[in-house]
Amino acid sequence: MGLFRKKVEVRTYDKENKKPVIRASICNGEQIAGFKEIHTGRFEEIMLIKSPADLERFKTMYGITEEVAKEY
Repeated sequence: MGLFRKKVEVRTYDKENKKPVIRASICNGEQIAGFKEIHTGRFEEIMLIKSPADLERFKTMYGITEEVAKEY
């Protein structure tokens, strides 16, 4: 039943200075979605990605329409 679904809160990020990135571990395959500062390279963790549904939730949460790059 979808009567009492929680609404997805659309958040914003600094699109000029940050880009969405998925940081993936080569060892265990763990993936973390977040934002990387373009100038400094600092990574801000947002959420753990366990399934493709989690990635879609991250993209809708921040209004991201383009493909999110992976970094190893």
